[in-house]
Amino acid sequence: MRIDIVTLFPELCDQFLSASILGRARAKDLFEAHCHQIRDYTTNKQKQTDDYPYGGGCGMVLYAQPIADCLREVQRQCAEQGRNKPHVVFLTAAGKPYNEEAAKRLAGYDAVTLVCGHYEGIDERVIEAFGDEEISIGDYVLTGGELASLVVADSVLRLQPGVLAEEKGYQEESYWDGLLEYPQYTRPEVWEGRAVPPVLLTGDHKKIDAWRAAQSRTRTRLRRPDLYERWCDTHPVTDLPKWKRGENARLVKTGEQMDRAAALFAEGRRTVCAEICTPAYLAAITPENMRDLLEQERRSGWAFYLHYTGGEADAMVGVCHQTGEISHLFVTEAARGKGIGAKMLEFARKKLPEHPHPTLGVLSTNIRAQALYRRMGWRPDGVLHVFDPEQDPTATVYSEELRFRYDRA
Repeated sequence: MRIDIVTLFPELCDQFLSASILGRARAKDLFEAHCHQIRDYTTNKQKQTDDYPYGGGCGMVLYAQPIADCLREVQRQCAEQGRNKPHVVFLTAAGKPYNEEAAKRLAGYDAVTLVCGHYEGIDERVIEAFGDEEISIGDYVLTGGELASLVVADSVLRLQPGVLAEEKGYQEESYWDGLLEYPQYTRPEVWEGRAVPPVLLTGDHKKIDAWRAAQSRTRTRLRRPDLYERWCDTHPVTDLPKWKRGENARLVKTGEQMDRAAALFAEGRRTVCAEICTPAYLAAITPENMRDLLEQERRSGWAFYLHYTGGEADAMVGVCHQTGEISHLFVTEAARGKGIGAKMLEFARKKLPEHPHPTLGVLSTNIRAQALYRRMGWRPDGVLHVFDPEQDPTATVYSEELRFRYDRA
């Protein structure tokens, strides 16, 4: 691959491309890089590259002419080498946000030219004439496009064959599969009282991989919910956890079963409402009150099921054959992380064969549940209720109950 940077500070860019991992790869001719001085293509004696903007305003704008002539020269050089016309990228604040997908796309070109903006920007006419796209590396202001161009160059060149020691070195990096990278540790085993997670010392690679995957999901969910939501939509659950021996679901029929369902209902509602409701509201979520509510719902057409593991009820779900709704999906804290929630959700959906697109509600604050639903084929389908502290005396923070609809083909 050939990469060219059109800049007012070629020495800065060239020094970066000649250092560390990229420098070693460049020395081995694993890629070709050239940094071009815009001033070399000016036609005035003062080597001036900018002027005041038409229409007035602060700052200066880069001339179109020297950039255009530089780009023509890069095109000539590429043609002389038998390369395709280079893909030209202008680094501007108005460009599309840059991400790993864009890096992988650019890495597929034979030649890429990066043009660094400066001052108040670049004459729009040269962007229109030569630019294939505009890229922004973030919603902040830099003094020039050099750092942005180097960010793009680094992320693209590291994907070239042989630049990194192992392909695994970039396949497991942050954003490669849409998730943030898991935490990393090295020696010593204990540093200032902080120990390495025990699972990493077991040598059990299956357990280590599972731990790292869980850490990546949790870290992405908390830090980058936008990435996590996208990952959930593109990584469906294809193999649900298998039901184990001694594990089953039973219809709630007896008073004892209803008591257990009410206790589960109370525990689950307190958990999901803890961060958004007042102490008075949480105190009223008792098994007695929840049993009254479940009895009312049962009289209106709802059926409830308990999940048992070894004879102990540890999860519940409710279905309504009249409306095609699913609700009250709760798993005890001790039973979480075993796939029971996914099993019960699929169990409930199959209990409603007359409704090809059943629905359910979930709080907007319950990101983990939303992730499970998305991965199992459920999609957001509007808002059922709004909980606004200014209007709802039981709410402490604004939240919504989202409606999800099953929509997997």
